[in-house]
Amino acid sequence: MNKLKLKPVAIISIAVIAIAALAIAFFSSKPEEKAEVAAPKPALTVTVAQPAQASLPINLSANGNVVAWQEAVIGSESNGLRLTQVLVNVGDSVKAGQVLARFSGDSVQADVAQARASLVEAQATAADAAGNAARARTLQNSGALSTQQINQYNTTEQTAKARVAAAQAVLDAQQLRGNNTTVRAPDSGIISARNATVGAVVGSGTELFRLIRGGRLEWRAEVTSDEISRVKPGAAATVTAASGAQVKGTVRTVAPTVDPLTRNALVYVDLPRNPGVKSGMFAKGEFELGTSAALTLPQQALVLRDGFTYAMRIDASNKVTQVKLQTGRRIGDAVEILQGAQAGERYVASGAAFLADGDTVQVAATAALPASAASAPSTAPSAQAAAK
Repeated sequence: MNKLKLKPVAIISIAVIAIAALAIAFFSSKPEEKAEVAAPKPALTVTVAQPAQASLPINLSANGNVVAWQEAVIGSESNGLRLTQVLVNVGDSVKAGQVLARFSGDSVQADVAQARASLVEAQATAADAAGNAARARTLQNSGALSTQQINQYNTTEQTAKARVAAAQAVLDAQQLRGNNTTVRAPDSGIISARNATVGAVVGSGTELFRLIRGGRLEWRAEVTSDEISRVKPGAAATVTAASGAQVKGTVRTVAPTVDPLTRNALVYVDLPRNPGVKSGMFAKGEFELGTSAALTLPQQALVLRDGFTYAMRIDASNKVTQVKLQTGRRIGDAVEILQGAQAGERYVASGAAFLADGDTVQVAATAALPASAASAPSTAPSAQAAAK
């Protein structure tokens, strides 16, 4: 009897346990099946850029100093004279032959007058000696004068002529001293330095002024010995001075030697006049050496991480892969890709910095962006975070 009464209870217990086990198995397996079936949500809505071919300029960067093309030293040719006038200052533009300064000429004028009087005296003596010699020669065949006396008259005549020449030379020298009391510009240009002071008594050869001939400046760029062969006379150069002024110059010549210490050679670039470019300034610039074809991506498609440049490549399933790139030249918004990307691939055009390797994105319905047009605002909308 007891066994018969216990049997239904055991059956009921077994049934309850079986039902509970089935319920636990059902509810625990359901989320896993849903997770496997559900598709991953996009992390971002992005536009696409593709590498494109572009023609980029070939530039060679260099540094150097801006100096005067030629600097003339204007000195004193008078000795022991006092400066009475200084007519120009630093920065003044002058023309060839323009008066820059004057010395006191009183003593020189007195010397000129004395030399002129000496010349007149010598000329009078020479005229008298010439007359005596002429009369003596007429009596040569008459025997009235000896040969020795006639020779003396001739010698006196020649001596008198020599004294006239000497007196004339002294007069010319004194007149030249008088001309040197006026200091004139040897060429047109700009006064770059002035040492002349009114009232100073200076010696011959003392520097009074420095002149930048023609006002011409040049940029002396230092280029390494392995790159110097790429720069040719006539090449264009863009020079940016320390003041921020930018000018276009032309290569005049390339130095025939290389500095044995720095292994650099100088390139001489003629510069046009610009108020922001001064002699003695440091300047940097670029030589324009032509153009070449290059594969480019827009700047906004690139991400800088850990000192390297990356881009997010999109595969057929809209999953992104972080790709390491090697970049080169830049012009505008286009960046040259030397290694890491190929034509025809798709890359995230904007918002790549917010993505990680393996993320899924949603591609916007706009047309794919070429690298050359990626900089245009109408074709490069900002990436928008998905609102999901």
